[in-house]
Amino acid sequence: MPRSMARTLLFGALIVILSMGIRQGFGLYLQPVTASLAVGREVFGLALALQHLCFGLVQPLFGLLSDRIGARRVLVAGGVLYALGLLAAARSTTPLGLNLSLGGVVGLALAGSTYAVVLGVVGRMVSPGRRGLAFGVITAAGSFGMFAMVPVVQFLIDAFGWQRSLELLAIAAAAIAILAAGFRGADEADPAAIQQGLDLATAFRSARRHRGYWLLNGGFFVCGFHVAFIATHYPSYLVDRGLLPETGATALALIGLANIFGCLCSGHLGDRHRKKYLLGGLYTLRTLLMLGLLLLPMTPTIALGFSLLIGFLWLSTVPLTSGIVAQIFGVRSLSTLYGFVFLSHQLGAFLGAWLGGRVFDLSGSYTGVWILAMGLGLLATLLHLPINDRPLQVATTAEQTAVEK
Repeated sequence: MPRSMARTLLFGALIVILSMGIRQGFGLYLQPVTASLAVGREVFGLALALQHLCFGLVQPLFGLLSDRIGARRVLVAGGVLYALGLLAAARSTTPLGLNLSLGGVVGLALAGSTYAVVLGVVGRMVSPGRRGLAFGVITAAGSFGMFAMVPVVQFLIDAFGWQRSLELLAIAAAAIAILAAGFRGADEADPAAIQQGLDLATAFRSARRHRGYWLLNGGFFVCGFHVAFIATHYPSYLVDRGLLPETGATALALIGLANIFGCLCSGHLGDRHRKKYLLGGLYTLRTLLMLGLLLLPMTPTIALGFSLLIGFLWLSTVPLTSGIVAQIFGVRSLSTLYGFVFLSHQLGAFLGAWLGGRVFDLSGSYTGVWILAMGLGLLATLLHLPINDRPLQVATTAEQTAVEK
C-alpha cells in the first residue's frame, strides 16, 4: 500500500473514531440532562433529532466543499465547530439552548468531520476492487470509536457530572482539526482516480433521474431511523425494563465493538457480491432481531446479546451504500452524491430520535416505535432488490446523460 494511502487511512480512521465515538455517547445524557433541566424525554430526543437533521441537511454542502476545495479544510472547520458546540451544550440551561448547541452546532460539526468527507478522499485513492474493504475500514473506525468512547463518556458523567464531561469531550473534539493535517495532499494523491466518474453537473442530472439512487435514499432513511432510535433510547429502554444504567452503557459499547467486525465483513463481501442483496439481507436480519427483543424476557444476557447482534449490522450499511453510489456514478463526485444519500439517512434519524421520546412521553412505552422500526426494516429490504447497480457509462457526453431507469 502506498505510504500516502496508508497515511490517509490512518488519519481518516482517527478522525472518525473521535467524531463518531463522541456522538454515539450522547444517548447516555438523556436521563441526567432531563433530570437537571426538569423536562421530558421528548425535549432531549428533539435536541438529538435536530442534530441528525442539521447533520444531514448540510452534509451535501460539506461534501461539495470537500470535492471542490479539499477535505483538510472541511475537517478543520468541523473539528472547531464540534468543540464549540459541546462547550455551548455544557452551558445550556433551557431546552432552546440545548437545541441550538447539541442540536444545531454539533449537527453542523458532524457534517464536516465524519464519513462523507473521509470516504470521498479514500474512494479516490483506492482501486475499485479494494474500495469496499477500504470503506469498511473507515466505517469500522467509527464503530471502534463507539466501543472505546461510550465507556469513557459514562465514566466522565459519573465522575464530573454531565456539564463538565461535555467540556472535557470538547477538548477531544478539537483534536479533529489537528488530525486533519494528515490529509495534506490527499485530494491530489491520484489524479487518474479523481477522473473516474461523472463531473459534478452530470452527476446531479444523472442521480436525479436514476430510480436506483432514489431507492437507495429510501433504504438509508430506514437505517437512520433504526440507529438513531436505538442509540438515543436503548439505554433508557433497558433501565425502564429493570436493568442497571451501567448495562445501557455496556450495551452501546458492545454495539460499537460488534460493528467493527460487521463493517469489515460487509466491506469485504461487498467487493465480491452484489451489494444491494447484502443490504436487503441486512435489513431483514435487523427486523428479526427487534422482534426477538420484544418477545423474549428482558435479562442482561438478552440485552447484551441483542447489542452484539444488532451491532454487527449497525453501520455495515455504510460501506455497502457508499459502495453502490461509487459503483454507479464513479468516485469523482462521491462526497457530494453520498452526502445527499446521507441526508435521507439523517431525516430518518430525526424521526427515530424524536419519535422515540414523543411516543414514550405519551404512552410510557417504546413498544409502538419498535413495531414501526420492524415495518420499516421490511420495507427497506424490498426497496433494495430492484436497484439497477450497473455503472453508468461516461466515455461520451451522450453516455454521461443517459441514465437507466
